[in-house]
Amino acid sequence: MSVFGVYGVKNAAQVIYFGLHALQHRGQEGAGMAVFDDRGICQHHRGLGLAGEVFSQSVLSNITGGLGVGSTQYANVSKGGYDNVQPLFFHHKTGDLAIAGEGNLVNSAQISAYLENNGTMFHTYTDSEILANLIKKNGAEDRITRIIEALNMMEGGFAFLIVTKNRIYAARDKYGIKPLAVGRLGDGWVISSETCAFDLVGAEYVRDVEPGEIVSIDAKGVRSTRFSKFQKHKVCAMEYIYIARPDSVIDGCGVHAYRRETGRRLADECPADADIVVGVPDSGLSAAMGYAERAGLPFEQGLVKNRYVARTFIQPSQEMREKGVQMKLSAVRSIVSGKRLVLVDDSIVRGTTCLKIVKLLRAAGAKEIHVRIASPMMTHPCYYGVDTSTEEELLCAHRNLEEACSMIEADSLGYVSCDASVASTFGCSELCLACFNGEYPTALYDYEK
Repeated sequence: MSVFGVYGVKNAAQVIYFGLHALQHRGQEGAGMAVFDDRGICQHHRGLGLAGEVFSQSVLSNITGGLGVGSTQYANVSKGGYDNVQPLFFHHKTGDLAIAGEGNLVNSAQISAYLENNGTMFHTYTDSEILANLIKKNGAEDRITRIIEALNMMEGGFAFLIVTKNRIYAARDKYGIKPLAVGRLGDGWVISSETCAFDLVGAEYVRDVEPGEIVSIDAKGVRSTRFSKFQKHKVCAMEYIYIARPDSVIDGCGVHAYRRETGRRLADECPADADIVVGVPDSGLSAAMGYAERAGLPFEQGLVKNRYVARTFIQPSQEMREKGVQMKLSAVRSIVSGKRLVLVDDSIVRGTTCLKIVKLLRAAGAKEIHVRIASPMMTHPCYYGVDTSTEEELLCAHRNLEEACSMIEADSLGYVSCDASVASTFGCSELCLACFNGEYPTALYDYEK
């Protein structure tokens, strides 16, 4: 999922459209936007598909106004479909609002039960609908107090944008698990899941939203409110490892720089006797460069990616992921044939992609394949928005290193350590490493065994 908001920007719909293009890698099942015009009327459009498929030029030309929010949808099997595409729009006597969010609450079942027992009926499975109902159920007179009290009932990793006819609120969870950044665009403002979207729309990065903070933007300017005194900088490690684009900066650490450094440390911790280093496009390339640099081996483009195939990890079903791998990558036989390879990838989750790639390279004549992973072994589910909510999905949940190596049919397998992962942020941020070490920053509520 991704969120992208604008305030005080001419032709907001066009800006949101380009912002969603830059964030398309975070979700490819659906896209939507809600824009308030000068009369305070919200124009809301959403659909299934990529942003370019959902928003034609005729649709965009009919959406006017300078304040709005957009989102791309990353679906799993149970929470996909049109109804769950965000932003969601709500009518209310205190004022209309649109909400888009990303991440995942770990206490959604408890909150939903509380709301349902007090008369709420839900139309979606989204945390944004939960937030909207908490805000409206709260009896406080001013909206910021209602938002603060609602957010303090929510536990997990999240980033929300709440838009009214004259204001935008940007909130980040108190652990800082999900990233959210503020940028300046002319006399207006933009807020994005990743800073890479700022470059495309011509905005200047200003700062990150802090954990436990609500940034409010309206005609009076930019204001900061803390909804929680408890604060941690536990940004999701998978943001750096896989999810974010390499040209983004999260909490002061460049994603490409992080990945390249993990590659260097991976070479130190897991050397291999090989001829060349091959990276798995796209998120494994930066680490492969770092590995080759530290190991003194040539970095070669042994795999070519079909640019018109979506990211396989975020496909909603296992069958679609396997088909996606077959369509996504091709081996360059002239480079890999007869060579001993170090194959560097960002992570192994289910093992689907890695096994297919190893077989692909062997079929192209690779002599040896030594797989090196620029993240620790993923042994625990993620409950904060990465689609790995059961141990059964994880290659390494119940396998040791040798067993995992056998499953992917590699000649050897090595992972970077948790310590190296943290050190690769250059001190900019702590990391949530729960999927690697089982140390969850929050209570798990819905997911307690």
